[in-house]
Amino acid sequence: MTAEHILDDRPRIPVRRMANKVPEVTAYFWIIKVLTTGMGETASDLLARLLGPVPAVGLGGLALVASLAVQFALRRYVAWAYWTAVVMVSVFGTMAADVLHVGLGVPYAVSTPAFLAVLAAVFVLWYASEGTLSIHSIGTRRREAFYWAAVLATFALGTAAGDLTATTGFGYLGSVVLFAAAICVPALAHRFGALGAVAAFWTAYVITRPLGASLADWMALGRTRGGLGLGLAPVTLAWTVAIVGFVGYLAVTRRDTDAAPGPSRAF
Repeated sequence: MTAEHILDDRPRIPVRRMANKVPEVTAYFWIIKVLTTGMGETASDLLARLLGPVPAVGLGGLALVASLAVQFALRRYVAWAYWTAVVMVSVFGTMAADVLHVGLGVPYAVSTPAFLAVLAAVFVLWYASEGTLSIHSIGTRRREAFYWAAVLATFALGTAAGDLTATTGFGYLGSVVLFAAAICVPALAHRFGALGAVAAFWTAYVITRPLGASLADWMALGRTRGGLGLGLAPVTLAWTVAIVGFVGYLAVTRRDTDAAPGPSRAF
């Protein structure tokens, strides 16, 4: 009997296990993650402009539910299904943060800590239930549900945090620089043994959201707002093409799975 079994005397409930449902955390993971955050930001704004806020939220919610239904129906990690779900979470997470601010008038200074509290609550419940927050063990439906709840909370939090810095003096380009520097902190802390792998991963995961969103906003928005003025539609399309290219490459090469060689694991 192991020490784990001695310390944990909870009744054993049969659990139907699957292969791990998330990709390996490599350089490809972080590249696509940043791309999805930027694409989600501009796609959300574009849909709200074309359809109106309420229809856009409804469409985004339906697309999110459909993509997660496909993801949960699978019993192993499939690149296109996983990253489609992440994109839909990105779009809907942006809408959730924007609705609170624009629709309900909640300041970003209030919504940012509120979403942080939601994320903390998800982590507390996840850890209390499973004893781990590691993404390398997403092999049951319950753990997968906790994982996607955390992902959705990180996107909403990151959106609010990015908009907070962009509208309080940093601007969009300044926010890009700020969050690019910030994401180095957990990476370096983990590298030098000051931060565990799980904490470093989730800290960096949160920061990628405002980093990618600020970069996309800077590219898309007009010069009067401190951007390059490339437009929401062109930036959304360009980032979508990049995502499809990277995900297609991973689907063919399987470099984001345990079984295939690739870049060394990051966190």
